[in-house]
Amino acid sequence: MKKLFFSLTILALLCSAGLSSDGGKIPAVNVKKLDGSTINSSTFTNNGKPIIISFWATWCKPCKKELDAISENYTDWQKETGVKLIAVSVDDARSIAKVPTDVKTKGWEYEIYTDENGDLQRAMNVNNVPHTFIVDGAGNIVYSHNSYAEGDEDVLFENIKKLAKGEKISH
Repeated sequence: MKKLFFSLTILALLCSAGLSSDGGKIPAVNVKKLDGSTINSSTFTNNGKPIIISFWATWCKPCKKELDAISENYTDWQKETGVKLIAVSVDDARSIAKVPTDVKTKGWEYEIYTDENGDLQRAMNVNNVPHTFIVDGAGNIVYSHNSYAEGDEDVLFENIKKLAKGEKISH
């Protein structure tokens, strides 16, 4: 009985945190733009269209592979669905200086932010990278995927297309 009570208590705490892959909102946490200015993540919007939030790091090869794979088709994705990708680097003080160089070298056309202190990462329960979320036009987190394997970007885009049509998406 104690184990059941403990499990239910933990579940209730997780649910009350306000973040789930179905219906939670983007938490209000300050992150930095590459120019060093601060922005609150609760202001991430895309005029009612879907947003992809991708947590990544300069030292994470799968993260870069995912962002590169998306980059190859990103312009087409935007034309077809209006999607916007926000890439949030979780690099800490030791590696944060590499972020602008990596972004420029890769030619990524995404909105890039840094979460050096890990505040947004913690608020969104991101334990490792890459971790990708889809946010609907109303700002609700409707999809969450951890890790990357070749082809995951195709599943991501299929879900974005469904969402853009007003359909429910599945994990």
